[in-house]
Amino acid sequence: MSEKKKGIREISPIDVYKLLPRTNCGECGVPNCMAFATKVVNGEAVAGGCPPIHDSQYKDSFIKLQELLAPPVKAITIGSDRKITVGGKHVLQRHEFTYQYPPPIAIDVSDDMDAAAINARVHKIAGFSYGYIGRTLTLDAIAVRSVTGDVDRFKAAVKVVVESSDLPLILCTHDPGVMKAGLDVAGNRHPLIYAATSKNWRAMADLAVSHGCPLVASAPGDLSLLRSLVKTLQACGITDIVLDPGTFGDEGLAGTVFSFTAIRKAACRDGDSLFGLPILGTPISVWTGQELSDEVNRWQEVYTASILMTRYADLLIMHSLDGWAVLPQLIWRFGLYTDPRKPVSVEPGLRIFGNPGPDAPVFITSNYALTFFTVESDIKAAKIDCYLIVTETGGLSVEAAVAGRYLNAEKIGDALRNSGVQEKVTHRYLILPGLAARLSGETEEASGWQILVGPRDSSGIGKMIREHWPPQEGN
Repeated sequence: MSEKKKGIREISPIDVYKLLPRTNCGECGVPNCMAFATKVVNGEAVAGGCPPIHDSQYKDSFIKLQELLAPPVKAITIGSDRKITVGGKHVLQRHEFTYQYPPPIAIDVSDDMDAAAINARVHKIAGFSYGYIGRTLTLDAIAVRSVTGDVDRFKAAVKVVVESSDLPLILCTHDPGVMKAGLDVAGNRHPLIYAATSKNWRAMADLAVSHGCPLVASAPGDLSLLRSLVKTLQACGITDIVLDPGTFGDEGLAGTVFSFTAIRKAACRDGDSLFGLPILGTPISVWTGQELSDEVNRWQEVYTASILMTRYADLLIMHSLDGWAVLPQLIWRFGLYTDPRKPVSVEPGLRIFGNPGPDAPVFITSNYALTFFTVESDIKAAKIDCYLIVTETGGLSVEAAVAGRYLNAEKIGDALRNSGVQEKVTHRYLILPGLAARLSGETEEASGWQILVGPRDSSGIGKMIREHWPPQEGN
């Protein structure tokens, strides 16, 4: 077992600072090198974000800095024009440090499908998109599987996929001859080769070296064999290796989770370099088990994918393309890989809905993403032409921002003036969220605007505007 690595949370800003140019030039966007070093250690900046360090005179320091900051789990890139990165994890638990590189989700196509069916499925995979609190959630890669074992059919299937999409590829077969045919078509796309086993490792290693592609080491259910296989492949000169410890559904799921956890603990807690590699989860494997209905298989695949994403999978291969099966994975991934130290927020500023005139209502809210998109949805549902001022609250909701004084009368007054809305309307009425009602009097004094208290829940905005807008003089 290799020497234990120092976790990024154990690296001090001084360790990073010593390897920086220490010019305090401010080109990185912070005042000095110590501040930049602190941001690097906290995961808020990358070492390459220091422009001077790329100068030749700092080459050795940059190399040492990259080695110092290298994560226990290696980051590996798949794809050419469009790329995905797998691995790159620093810690075992999310609360220790923000998880890096959300696990890509690949959907399969197989070579027993005709060209039209492959093309249609590829376009469905590439076109899958869902807007979620200001982010667009998509699928990430395509896994081309050889199920016929026919060289020509696999080659033809890979060709259709290559011509139909620029998504990163995973080529799946244990037959080196079939794999070579696929690489002849897609080798320049830097696909992930799946997989090298104890039986075919030499031929697969030769293909990976000759094409410069990352390779999956597969030993389902046998971690000792997996370590031995990785060591052998590394001796062949292969450095970009993805681990496949096997994914077993139903009664075998507990063992699968145990294996994934043991691998990641070995890397992050023990510094085991042979297991310091990305882990591949294959929830698609539930479809090869006992004969069950499609609905049961989809359900098993869904919960298996969610569990493995939680338990350290760095890449997933799935079969189901139904929205109810895929969307939960994308939303869960978004939540799991969001920095827990930073609330999800939107840019502050003035938002315009519809075609508001000079008598249009003016609302104000916080820049917490969930609050903003809920308010936005309710305004659009009510078909209100209006202005909405989004205030910087550190990404906190209205109630939390008011309690913590991140939203107060002075901030609201500043937001009103900076938004320019006073030049767009002839009235001076501001609709305050109901949860910020206690700021009404102070805000009137600080801003000079009259305050109307809106509903506590934005779903009541439509009713309020219908019944109380425009406000009556003297009310």
